[in-house]
Amino acid sequence: MSVIAEKTQKLSLVQAVTDGLRTVMKDQEEVIVLGEDVGKNGGVFRATEGLQQEFGEDRVIDTPLSEAGIVGTAIGLAINGFVPVVEMQFLGFIYPAFEQIMSHATRIRMRTMSRFHVPLVIRAPYGAGVKAPEIHSDSVEVLFTHMPGIKVVCPSNPYDAKGLLISSIEDPDPVLFLEPMRSYRAFKDEVPTDKYTIEIGKANRLKEGEDVTLIAWGAMVPLVMKAAEKIEEKNIQCDVIDLRTLYPLDREMISESVQKTGRVVIVHEAHATSGLGADIISLIQDTSFLYLKAPIQRVTGFDVPVPFYTLEKHYLPNEDRIIEAINKAVFF
Repeated sequence: MSVIAEKTQKLSLVQAVTDGLRTVMKDQEEVIVLGEDVGKNGGVFRATEGLQQEFGEDRVIDTPLSEAGIVGTAIGLAINGFVPVVEMQFLGFIYPAFEQIMSHATRIRMRTMSRFHVPLVIRAPYGAGVKAPEIHSDSVEVLFTHMPGIKVVCPSNPYDAKGLLISSIEDPDPVLFLEPMRSYRAFKDEVPTDKYTIEIGKANRLKEGEDVTLIAWGAMVPLVMKAAEKIEEKNIQCDVIDLRTLYPLDREMISESVQKTGRVVIVHEAHATSGLGADIISLIQDTSFLYLKAPIQRVTGFDVPVPFYTLEKHYLPNEDRIIEAINKAVFF
C-alpha cells in the first residue's frame, strides 16, 4: 500500500504564524484579527501581511494605539461569538492591557459559572537579541503564568508555531501566544500546508539522554541544542526538553526526565528572580527531590532591564554559560 506524503513548505517562524492565521481564517468566519498596523502594513514584523487584502477590513482590523482598548474590545467580541486574535506589537507594550487581561479575560468563565467564556488569543513578540530598545525586549512571561484562567504558549520553531497557534485559536479560553523575535527569521523548517494542531500543555523531547536534563523554551531552545551537541564531545548525553507551553506545564515529562537523569539545567532569558525557572525547580522538588544527584542549575538573564545593544549579548544566556552549568551539574 502506498503512502501519500503530507505536503509541506519551508517556512520561517513568522511565516508559519501567518500561515496558521490564514488556515484558521479560511475555516472559521468568526476568527478576526485586531491590532496596531496589522491590516494595511501587515504588522510590525509582517506576521499578518496580506491577510487584510484576502479577508477584508471587517476581519483584519487596524486599531488605535491603545492596548487596553484593543484587549477590552476583543474580550467583548469573544463573549459575543467572535474569536479575536489580538496582536501586541511587543510583549513589553502589553502592560496597559494587563488589567483587562487579569481582571476580566481570565475570570469571566468563573465569574459567570461558565455561562460565558473568552476564546481570545493575544499574540506578542518578545525577547532580546534583536537590538531593540529595552521595553521592546522584555521577557515577562511569568507575569501571566501566575494567573489561572489564561494559558501561556511559546513555540521555538516554525512547525510548532503553526500547530500551537491553531490550537490556541480553537481553545475556548484565553491564550497568550509568545513569539520569540530572535527566532522569527533565524531559520526555516518544513511545515505542513494543511491544518494540524499541537496539544497545549505538552512539552517536546528534542533529544534523548541519560546524564542531565536541559529545559528551555522559545529562542533559548536552539541555543540549548547547540550546547547539548557540543557537550557530547565529553561523552555527556543530554535529555533536552522544549516546554512549548509555559502554563500549564507538562509536569509528567519534566518529572520523568529528572527522575531518569538526576541532574537539571534550566535556561531562560527572563530575569532570574521569580522567573519561571524558579517554579520549575519547585515542581521538581515536589515530584523528584529524592532522585536529584546535584543542585539544579539555572542560566538566565540578569536582574536588570535588558541593556542597550553593546551589552545585550552579555545579558543573554549563551552557549558557554550553558555548558558551564552542565559541567557544574554533572561533575558536582
